[in-house]
This record gives sequence, structure tokens and C-alpha cells, in this order.
Amino acid sequence: MNPEDLPYRPCAGFMLVNPDGLVFVGERIDASAHGFWQMPQGGIDKGEDVRTAALRELEEETGIGAHLVEVIAQGSQAFFYDLPPELLGKVWKGKYRGQEQYWFLGRFLGSDTDIDLNAHDPAEFKAYRWVAPETLPDLIVPFKRDVYAALVAEFGPLI
Repeated sequence: MNPEDLPYRPCAGFMLVNPDGLVFVGERIDASAHGFWQMPQGGIDKGEDVRTAALRELEEETGIGAHLVEVIAQGSQAFFYDLPPELLGKVWKGKYRGQEQYWFLGRFLGSDTDIDLNAHDPAEFKAYRWVAPETLPDLIVPFKRDVYAALVAEFGPLI
């Protein structure tokens, strides 16, 4: 399989910050990502607006509705990553080489009691925590680190 022949999967993500300037991360349930943490993100449905997709993914993965979020910014560009060879052809039914991601930054207006990791079936996260933005690249799977570093550089001054 030649990855160059495959498209990128459209994806939207959300960097959610609390009043203390810390970022929400969830620990993925799937065994292949054990011990790795990520921000809420997922596929964009056909015809869906990227902002709508980002807020939908946030709600599905955390239970946090749009009414509890103040959107601060949208990323200035799409961010891309390629799957490592061992995952190519295995995830997303083998249809994609990686993701083209559109990210948003938002302030959480609620409290931790508003978070429900089981809001969607199946759940994606088994635990969550709030972390300093600069630690994000060290928490994510290695093949997504460049994206997270770019997000911290772009959104960091707005936090």
C-alpha cells in the first residue's frame, strides 16, 4: 500500500481551556494508545461545517455542550499528520493516510461536574485531566506531536 495514493481524513478538534489556563486531555480507551492523552477530536461528517464538527466531537467525547464553551479562535490553517507504517491500512478501514485537522480554541464555562466521558457510546476516553499547554506534545502519540506543538505555539498566547 502506497500512502501517497490515499487521502487525508477530514477531522476537527478542540483545545478546551479552563479558567486556570489548563487544557483538557482525555486518556484514550483503545489499547493501542494506552498511556497517551489527547484533546477531543474526530471526523467531520460529509457536508458538516468544521466548527460544528469540533463542537459535536467535544460534546460526544466529554459531554460538554456548546452552551458551556466560549469559542476564542480557529486555527489559522489545516494541520496534517501521517499514520505510522504499522497503523496504515488498519485504522479507518484503511481508507486514509492520516488526518487533515481543523482546530478550535475555547474557554470552558462550566465545572468538572459537567464532564461526562460516557456521554456517547462507545466512550473514547477512560479518564481526563487538566494540563499545562506546554506539556501537550509530550502526552500525545508520537506521530501527532508536531501538530500539538504547532497548536501550542498558535493558541498559547490566546490562553
